Amino acid sequence: MPGFADPHDSELETLLAFLAQQRYVLKLTAYGLTEDQLRLSPTASALSIGGLVKHVCRTEAHWLEIAQQQPAALQARDYADYAADFQLAYGETMAGMLQEYDAVARRTEAAARAADSLDAPVTLPDDPWFAGRREGYSLRWVLTHLVAETARHAGHADIIRESIDGGTAFELMAAAEQWPATDWLQPWTPGRQ
Repeated sequence: MPGFADPHDSELETLLAFLAQQRYVLKLTAYGLTEDQLRLSPTASALSIGGLVKHVCRTEAHWLEIAQQQPAALQARDYADYAADFQLAYGETMAGMLQEYDAVARRTEAAARAADSLDAPVTLPDDPWFAGRREGYSLRWVLTHLVAETARHAGHADIIRESIDGGTAFELMAAAEQWPATDWLQPWTPGRQ
Protein backbone atom coordinates (compact mmCIF):
# COMPACT_ATOMS: atom_id res chain seq x y z
CA MET A 1 0.00 0.00 0.00
CA PRO A 2 1.42 3.42 -0.83
CA GLY A 3 2.29 5.90 1.88
CA PHE A 4 -0.84 7.93 1.10
CA ALA A 5 -4.50 7.09 0.56
CA ASP A 6 -5.47 6.91 -3.11
CA PRO A 7 -7.78 9.64 -4.43
CA HIS A 8 -11.40 8.74 -5.21
CA ASP A 9 -14.27 10.55 -6.88
CA SER A 10 -16.81 9.69 -4.19
CA GLU A 11 -16.83 10.98 -0.64
CA LEU A 12 -17.61 7.51 0.72
CA GLU A 13 -14.68 5.87 -1.07
CA THR A 14 -12.40 8.72 0.04
CA LEU A 15 -13.39 8.22 3.70
CA LEU A 16 -12.93 4.45 3.42
CA ALA A 17 -9.54 4.88 1.72
CA PHE A 18 -8.28 7.17 4.48
CA LEU A 19 -9.58 4.78 7.15
CA ALA A 20 -7.89 1.83 5.41
CA GLN A 21 -4.61 3.76 5.18
CA GLN A 22 -4.67 4.62 8.88
CA ARG A 23 -5.48 1.02 9.82
CA TYR A 24 -2.54 -0.11 7.70
CA VAL A 25 0.01 2.24 9.24
CA LEU A 26 -1.20 1.33 12.73
CA LYS A 27 -0.78 -2.38 11.98
CA LEU A 28 2.69 -1.69 10.53
CA THR A 29 3.89 -0.52 13.95
CA ALA A 30 3.62 -4.18 15.06
CA TYR A 31 5.69 -5.47 12.13
CA GLY A 32 8.59 -7.65 13.25
CA LEU A 33 7.94 -7.34 16.99
CA THR A 34 7.70 -10.25 19.40
CA GLU A 35 4.61 -10.83 21.52
CA ASP A 36 6.59 -9.51 24.52
CA GLN A 37 7.60 -6.35 22.65
CA LEU A 38 3.98 -5.76 21.63
CA ARG A 39 3.12 -5.48 25.32
CA LEU A 40 5.92 -3.04 26.21
CA SER A 41 5.09 0.46 27.44
CA PRO A 42 8.45 2.20 26.87
CA THR A 43 7.15 5.78 27.06
CA ALA A 44 5.66 7.88 29.84
CA SER A 45 2.20 6.47 29.10
CA ALA A 46 0.90 2.96 29.83
CA LEU A 47 0.11 2.43 26.13
CA SER A 48 1.56 -0.49 24.17
CA ILE A 49 1.36 -1.30 20.47
CA GLY A 50 -0.65 -4.45 21.12
CA GLY A 51 -3.02 -2.56 23.39
CA LEU A 52 -3.48 0.23 20.85
CA VAL A 53 -4.28 -2.18 18.02
CA LYS A 54 -6.78 -3.96 20.28
CA HIS A 55 -8.34 -0.66 21.40
CA VAL A 56 -8.76 0.69 17.88
CA CYS A 57 -10.15 -2.64 16.64
CA ARG A 58 -12.71 -2.86 19.44
CA THR A 59 -13.55 0.84 19.17
CA GLU A 60 -14.23 0.54 15.44
CA ALA A 61 -16.43 -2.51 16.10
CA HIS A 62 -18.35 -0.52 18.72
CA TRP A 63 -18.82 2.44 16.37
CA LEU A 64 -20.10 0.07 13.68
CA GLU A 65 -22.70 -1.19 16.16
CA ILE A 66 -23.59 2.42 16.99
CA ALA A 67 -23.93 3.32 13.29
CA GLN A 68 -26.20 0.31 12.86
CA GLN A 69 -28.16 1.54 15.91
CA GLN A 70 -27.86 -1.76 17.75
CA PRO A 71 -29.62 -1.24 21.12
CA ALA A 72 -26.79 -2.63 23.27
CA ALA A 73 -24.32 -0.20 21.66
CA LEU A 74 -26.48 2.75 22.63
CA GLN A 75 -26.21 1.99 26.36
CA ALA A 76 -23.48 3.55 28.49
CA ARG A 77 -20.31 1.43 28.44
CA ASP A 78 -18.69 -0.01 31.53
CA TYR A 79 -15.39 1.79 32.15
CA ALA A 80 -13.59 -1.41 33.18
CA ASP A 81 -14.47 -3.03 29.84
CA TYR A 82 -13.32 0.10 27.99
CA ALA A 83 -10.01 0.20 29.91
CA ALA A 84 -9.39 -3.53 29.32
CA ASP A 85 -9.41 -2.88 25.58
CA PHE A 86 -6.07 -1.06 25.95
CA GLN A 87 -4.20 -4.23 26.98
CA LEU A 88 -3.60 -7.51 25.21
CA ALA A 89 -4.97 -10.04 27.70
CA TYR A 90 -3.25 -13.28 28.59
CA GLY A 91 -3.81 -15.66 25.72
CA GLU A 92 -4.47 -12.92 23.15
CA THR A 93 -1.96 -12.72 20.32
CA MET A 94 -1.22 -10.05 17.78
CA ALA A 95 -1.99 -12.49 14.97
CA GLY A 96 -5.44 -13.07 16.44
CA MET A 97 -5.99 -9.37 17.04
CA LEU A 98 -4.98 -8.52 13.46
CA GLN A 99 -7.43 -11.11 12.13
CA GLU A 100 -10.17 -9.59 14.30
CA TYR A 101 -9.25 -6.09 13.10
CA ASP A 102 -9.35 -7.15 9.44
CA ALA A 103 -12.80 -8.70 9.99
CA VAL A 104 -14.04 -5.50 11.65
CA ALA A 105 -12.67 -3.47 8.72
CA ARG A 106 -14.53 -5.65 6.21
CA ARG A 107 -17.78 -5.27 8.20
CA THR A 108 -17.35 -1.49 8.45
CA GLU A 109 -16.69 -1.13 4.73
CA ALA A 110 -19.62 -3.39 3.77
CA ALA A 111 -22.01 -1.54 6.09
CA ALA A 112 -20.88 1.87 4.83
CA ARG A 113 -21.31 0.84 1.19
CA ALA A 114 -24.73 -0.67 1.94
CA ALA A 115 -26.02 2.50 3.61
CA ASP A 116 -28.47 4.63 1.68
CA SER A 117 -26.46 7.78 2.33
CA LEU A 118 -23.61 9.24 4.34
CA ASP A 119 -26.35 11.44 5.80
CA ALA A 120 -28.00 8.40 7.43
CA PRO A 121 -28.84 9.53 10.98
CA VAL A 122 -26.92 8.03 13.89
CA THR A 123 -27.94 8.52 17.52
CA LEU A 124 -24.94 8.33 19.82
CA PRO A 125 -24.73 6.23 23.01
CA ASP A 126 -25.73 7.39 26.46
CA ASP A 127 -22.11 8.05 27.47
CA PRO A 128 -21.04 11.07 29.56
CA TRP A 129 -19.09 12.72 26.73
CA PHE A 130 -22.24 12.79 24.56
CA ALA A 131 -24.58 13.97 27.34
CA GLY A 132 -27.06 16.48 26.05
CA ARG A 133 -26.14 15.97 22.39
CA ARG A 134 -26.83 12.43 21.22
CA GLU A 135 -28.85 13.42 18.13
CA GLY A 136 -27.87 15.04 14.84
CA TYR A 137 -24.97 12.78 13.90
CA SER A 138 -24.56 10.86 10.65
CA LEU A 139 -22.70 7.96 9.09
CA ARG A 140 -20.36 10.59 7.58
CA TRP A 141 -19.53 11.82 11.10
CA VAL A 142 -18.92 8.25 12.34
CA LEU A 143 -16.53 7.44 9.47
CA THR A 144 -14.69 10.74 9.91
CA HIS A 145 -14.42 10.08 13.64
CA LEU A 146 -12.98 6.61 12.93
CA VAL A 147 -10.33 8.15 10.65
CA ALA A 148 -9.39 10.62 13.42
CA GLU A 149 -9.43 7.97 16.17
CA THR A 150 -7.28 5.56 14.16
CA ALA A 151 -4.83 8.29 13.11
CA ARG A 152 -4.48 9.52 16.70
CA HIS A 153 -3.55 6.07 17.94
CA ALA A 154 -1.37 5.28 14.92
CA GLY A 155 0.69 8.31 15.97
CA HIS A 156 0.91 7.01 19.53
CA ALA A 157 2.01 3.62 18.18
CA ASP A 158 4.68 5.29 15.99
CA ILE A 159 6.29 6.86 19.06
CA ILE A 160 6.09 3.63 21.04
CA ARG A 161 7.61 1.63 18.17
CA GLU A 162 10.46 4.08 17.75
CA SER A 163 11.09 3.84 21.51
CA ILE A 164 11.25 0.03 21.34
CA ASP A 165 13.72 -0.46 18.49
CA GLY A 166 14.03 2.72 16.45
CA GLY A 167 11.66 1.52 13.70
CA THR A 168 9.85 4.36 11.94
CA ALA A 169 6.77 4.32 9.70
CA PHE A 170 8.34 4.44 6.24
CA GLU A 171 11.22 2.11 7.21
CA LEU A 172 8.64 -0.41 8.47
CA MET A 173 6.53 0.02 5.33
CA ALA A 174 9.62 -0.50 3.17
CA ALA A 175 10.49 -3.69 5.06
CA ALA A 176 6.94 -5.08 5.06
CA GLU A 177 6.49 -4.37 1.35
CA GLN A 178 10.07 -5.35 0.45
CA TRP A 179 11.05 -2.05 -1.11
CA PRO A 180 14.65 -1.86 -2.28
CA ALA A 181 17.07 0.18 -0.17
CA THR A 182 17.80 3.66 -1.47
CA ASP A 183 20.08 6.51 -0.43
CA TRP A 184 17.18 8.16 1.39
CA LEU A 185 15.37 5.11 2.82
CA GLN A 186 16.70 1.90 4.33
CA PRO A 187 14.05 -0.75 5.11
CA TRP A 188 13.85 -1.65 8.80
CA THR A 189 15.78 -4.74 9.82
CA PRO A 190 15.66 -6.60 13.15
CA GLY A 191 18.28 -5.56 15.67
CA ARG A 192 19.00 -2.18 14.06
CA GLN A 193 18.42 0.87 16.21
